[in-house]
This record gives sequence, structure tokens and C-alpha cells, in this order.
Amino acid sequence: MSQDLIKNRDIVIVGQQAWDIQIGSNCKNLAVEFSKYNRVLYVNPPLDRITKIKDKKDPFISKRINVVNKVIRCLTKQFENLWELNPDRTIESVNWIRFRPLFRYLNKRNNIRFASSIKRAMKELDFKNVILFNDNDIFRSFYLKELLSPQVSVYYSRDYMLAVDYWRYHGMQLEPELIEKSDVIVANSIYLANYCKKYNPRSFYVGQGCDLTLFKDDSNLHVPKELEEIKTPIIGYVGAVSTSRLDIDILVHIAREKPEWQVVLVGPADDQFKNSELNVMKNVHFIGHVPESRLPSFIKGFDVCLNPQLLNELTIGNYPRKIDEYLAMGKPVVATLTEAMGTFSEFVYLATSKEEYVRFIGDALSNNSTELIEARKLFASSHTWTNSVAEIYKAINSTV
Repeated sequence: MSQDLIKNRDIVIVGQQAWDIQIGSNCKNLAVEFSKYNRVLYVNPPLDRITKIKDKKDPFISKRINVVNKVIRCLTKQFENLWELNPDRTIESVNWIRFRPLFRYLNKRNNIRFASSIKRAMKELDFKNVILFNDNDIFRSFYLKELLSPQVSVYYSRDYMLAVDYWRYHGMQLEPELIEKSDVIVANSIYLANYCKKYNPRSFYVGQGCDLTLFKDDSNLHVPKELEEIKTPIIGYVGAVSTSRLDIDILVHIAREKPEWQVVLVGPADDQFKNSELNVMKNVHFIGHVPESRLPSFIKGFDVCLNPQLLNELTIGNYPRKIDEYLAMGKPVVATLTEAMGTFSEFVYLATSKEEYVRFIGDALSNNSTELIEARKLFASSHTWTNSVAEIYKAINSTV
């Protein structure tokens, strides 16, 4: 057992994603891992007034309204050592306010309301000497270090939030301040760790965990019927088919240069993709949304997997979880070179141009082997939440 392991502590987690979110969540995975040896309070984002009014018929929002109205309890035990808290105070929707002094005043009031709910839950659970873990929540949790008085405050950077319009205007000031005053910064990509180091030298790269239990290539996994009538080789992608994240030009170039290759895109496509040149190319196939449970079967049918990432502020620092999923299936992968992708350089072809994409896909088709397949699987298996949390513990112990 690692000497850096943190045990028998009380950890309060705040962030952007609620416990009942319907997609994969780093924060939830971390919470479960923390709870193996510690007590964890997972705090859902507080309900804001505009959401309360506009989305009151949504069952998830209706549940939170019932908590605020004291119809149902705010604190729910999910697992041994892990509780979910739905805050029982509503906050105001203030992000649209452009006058910064007024925004700061109202945002602090929101923080005080939010903290009051957390304090009551901490008192009920008898939480003491708390580690506060903030998952990229810049505004609502900006003052929680002061309001909750944790023994250690940790800021977790997993996305470059300032690339998103919602966070950009006020976040340009507040996130550097939040990073600077936090005791420890941990980031899931080298790019984000280096960004945080500009404001706090106690910033560490802690890697990324992935739940790869689904992504195993075994004899019980069969190629789906959607791929049976498509010729090979199949060059495939799974994930959101979005122009904010994927480079259409790369995909068009691949399909045009190699008409004998079949490009398969699995995931919901935005309007720009649907109306692009790709939509009329005979060797490009849009599969659309499929349940996560079916993704491994599609990957099994791919000869080469792609991540033709568009380089912008939103994507450049991201850790692409799909790369681990591809590798866990033993597949050769061609992806766009970024600082975050440097971690994968030994096992992934990293392209810097659309021409390199075509060349590397050709190399991947020609040079696959049993040894390479097994090496990819072994590498992916090292990216566990246990290993990532061990790095987080190490970062905390080395600075506090």
C-alpha cells in the first residue's frame, strides 16, 4: 500500500456535475475512489433561479425543487462512506451581469447560500478536518475555502473552462485567483498543469482514470449489424460529431484521397456536419447516436480508430478518454498531436496535418501485430482511477 495513501479523512466534493448526471463523469469516478478509504460528501450544483423557472418540469430539476421546498431530504447515502447532497438553497442567476463589482458581490452571496447547505450536511455527518475538492467550479465555489475553512483546499483542472462563453468574461479574473489561493492544484493533462503553474507552483499532473470494464475485446463481443454491409478497411470514430471539436477538413481529405477506405462516424452529429461535404461522400457513413454499452462492438469492427481533433482553446488541453477506450480494445489509433496527447506518443500515431493522417492510417493498416495489440491494451489498463487518485494523494501530501 502506498505511503501517500490518504485514509480516514472527510472529503467534500463540489463541482459542475450532479451525481445523477447521465453521462460519464470524472468527478463521480474520483468520489467513488476517494470513498474506499475516506468519507465523502458529494455536493451537487445548487439550483439557480432561472433554471428553477424554465426547467421546472424536468424530473431532475423537479427533484431539486422538492429539496428546496423541504418535501424530500437533501442528504442521501449512495454507498458506504459516500453521501450525495442536493443543496436546499436557491442561488441567483448572475453570470449575465457585466459590471464586475456587482457580479462579485452577488456571487459572494450565492457562495454564502451554497456554503450554508454544505455546512448543515457536514454538521449532520460530523465532518471534521475536511479536504475540499473543487472540480473546476469557478463561480459558485470561489469563496468556499474561506466559508468552509477546510484543512486542505484542492482545485481540480480537467478542462480549459475559459474557452467556453459562459465562463470566459468573469472567469478570466476569477479562475487565476482561485488557482492562486488553493492549497493544491491537480490537473488531468500536462497542458492544464502547466497553465495552472502560471498562478500556483503547487500544480501537478495527476493523469486520467478511465473505466475500461466495458471496453474489452473478447469472443462474446460481435461486430454490430450496422457495420456488416460496409466494406473494409473501416476507419472509425466514436463520440460527439461536433464542429467545435472535430476537424471536418481532415475527414474530407481522408475520404477523398482514399475512396477505398470507409469512414464511419458513430455519435450524434451537429448541423454543420450533417450539411457538410461528408454527407454526400459514398465512403462516409454517419451511424448516429448509439448507447454507450454498444460502443465496444463498433470499435471492434474498426480497422483503425481516429480522433481528428480540431485545435482550439476548448480542445487543446483536454485528455481524450476515447483514446484509452480505443487502445483498451487493442486498436491502432491516429490522432491529432497536442501537448495532452504526448502521453500517448509511444502507442498512437500523432498527426500534424491532413496529409499525415492519410499516411499514418496507411502505416497502421500495414503494420499491425499481436504484439502491438497487447501492448496497447496493457498501456490503457494502467490508466485507472486508482492510479490517478494515488497521484492526487501524493500531490496533497507533498505540499500540505
